[in-house]
Amino acid sequence: MSSPLLDHTPRPADKDSAAASTDGTDAAGGAETAHAAPPRAAGGARGKRFLLLLAVFVCAACGLVYELALTALGSYLIGNSVTQTSVVISVMVFAMGIGSLAAKPLQHRAVGAFALVEILLALVGGLSVLVLYAAFAWLRLYMPAMVVVSFTVGLLIGAEIPLLMTLLQRIRRQEAGSAVADMFAADYVGALIGGLCFPLLLLPAFGQLKGALVVGAVNAVAGVVVVLWIFRKETRRVVRAALLAGAAGVLAILGTVYVLADDIEVTARQQLYRDPIIHAETTPYQDIVLTRSTAFTGEPDTRLFLNGDLQFSSVDEYRYHEALVHPALSGKRSSVLILGGGDALALREVLRYDDVEQVTLVDLDPAMTRLARTYAPLRDLNDRALADPRVTVVHADAFNWLRDARRRYDAVLIDFPDPDTAALAKLYSVEFYHLLGHVLTPGSRVVVQAGSPFFAPKSYWSIATTIGEAGYATTAYQVDVPSFGNWGYVLAAPGTGGPPPLRLAEDAPRLRFLDDTVLAAATVFPVDRRPQDVRASTLMDPAVLEYTSDEWKNY
Repeated sequence: MSSPLLDHTPRPADKDSAAASTDGTDAAGGAETAHAAPPRAAGGARGKRFLLLLAVFVCAACGLVYELALTALGSYLIGNSVTQTSVVISVMVFAMGIGSLAAKPLQHRAVGAFALVEILLALVGGLSVLVLYAAFAWLRLYMPAMVVVSFTVGLLIGAEIPLLMTLLQRIRRQEAGSAVADMFAADYVGALIGGLCFPLLLLPAFGQLKGALVVGAVNAVAGVVVVLWIFRKETRRVVRAALLAGAAGVLAILGTVYVLADDIEVTARQQLYRDPIIHAETTPYQDIVLTRSTAFTGEPDTRLFLNGDLQFSSVDEYRYHEALVHPALSGKRSSVLILGGGDALALREVLRYDDVEQVTLVDLDPAMTRLARTYAPLRDLNDRALADPRVTVVHADAFNWLRDARRRYDAVLIDFPDPDTAALAKLYSVEFYHLLGHVLTPGSRVVVQAGSPFFAPKSYWSIATTIGEAGYATTAYQVDVPSFGNWGYVLAAPGTGGPPPLRLAEDAPRLRFLDDTVLAAATVFPVDRRPQDVRASTLMDPAVLEYTSDEWKNY
C-alpha cells in the first residue's frame, strides 16, 4: 500500500510544482504548512477531502455488500455455506491484490481511471446476482461463474485504493501513515455499514437481486459523480462528459433490469422446478418456493422447497409427519415442543390429541409461519393449526432459544432441514442435544428427523450416534415416503434406561399410514444400511456436515 504514495510523493524541491498541480491548495506542505495557505483555499481542501472520504466510505460499503451477496446466494443455491464463503472471500482478496498492482500505471490519470473503475464495478457488482442466478438456472455453471464474477469484482475493488490514495494526496499532501489512516478509517467504517445494511435493510426491502442493483446504482453515483465534481477543474470537458455518459448508461441498464427483475427472477426460478411455481419469496434466512401440479393419482400436489430442497409433497406428507409425531406422543404429552416445522404440518398431527394442553413451536423464519397461517394452500393442508389457542409460536434460533428456555416439555419433535450448512449442523450437535435435556421432564421422549438411511447412511447414523453421545437412549427407525424415498428418524429418551419402545398410544387417532405393525417393521434395517462406525457431530467437529455434503452431492 505504501508504493503508490512513495512513487508519487514530491521531494522538497518539487513543492512549487506540486502546489501548481492543484487548484490553489498547497499540496506539499501538509499539516505543517496549512497555516500558510489562504483561508479560502484551506477550507476548500477540507471540503474536498471530506467529499472524497465520503466517496471512500460509500464505495467500501458497496464493495462489502457485493461480497456478502455472492456468499449468501451461494449458500441459498448450493448449500455448504463454509465452502461458498471461503471461495468467494479467497478469490476476491487475491483479485484485490492483483487489482492494486494493476492500478499503479493508472495513477498519473487517477481521476479518469477511478471513475472508469467505478463505472465497471457498479455494472459488474450490480448485475452479479442476476448473472450467477442465470448461470445456475440455465447453464448449470454456477461455480465457474462465481469464481469469474468474484475475481472481477475483487479486481475492481482492489484498484480503488491506490487511485483513491493518489486523489487524496492531490488535495492535500500528508505523511504516508496519516493518509493511510484516514483512507482506511473511512474504508473500514463503510464496510461496517455495508455489512449491517445487507441483512437488515437490503434483503428485507429489496431481496438479493434488486438489492444488488440498488447498490450498483449507489456505487456509480458515489464513485463517479462525486469524484468528477471534486476534480472538475482538473479534468478535460470531453473526458468528464464521456465518464458521466458512461455512468448514466450504467444507471440506465441497472434501472431497466430493476424494472424487469421480478419477471427475470420468476423465469429463472421456474427453470429450477419441474412444476409451476405458485409462491416464491426470499427472506433473510432462506429461499421459499411452493409449487403445484397434478399428481398421478389425479389430486393436486403442492410441494414446499427451502433453498431448493424438497420439504414435503402434499400427496404423501402424511406418511412423513405421522412417522415423526405419533411415536413420540405415545407417552406423556400435555406439553409439547416443536423445533422447526414452520409449515405447521407436524403441529397438525400433535393437535389431534385432545389431552395436549400446550404446544410451543420454535421456527427461525417469520415468513414461513406467516405462510402457514395465511396462505390458503398451506393453511388448508395444516388444518389451520396455527390458529389453535393451545399454540405459542416463537421466532428464534432454536440453539440460542434453548439456552434461555425455562419451561419443560413432555415431548419434543425436531423437524429441521437436513444439516447441509454450518448453521444447520449446529442443530445436530452433541451440544445442542445437551441443551435440549434442560427442557425435558422425567419420562419425556424426543424424536429427530435424521435424513435418509439409504441415500445418506453416514449422515443418518452420525445423527443417531450424536444423540447417544449426548446421553440419550435411542431407537432408530425408517419408513418409505415416495417423494423422498427411504427416510429415517431417531426416537430418544434421556438417560440410560434402555431404548424407548417404538409404538403408538392406545388412544392415538386414526392414521392413514402408521400402525404398530408398520412401526415394528420400521426398526429393521437391511444389511447394507445397518449402523456404521461414524463420528458424533460437535460444534468444533461438525462431522454430520461433512457426511451430508459428501453423500448428497450426487443427488
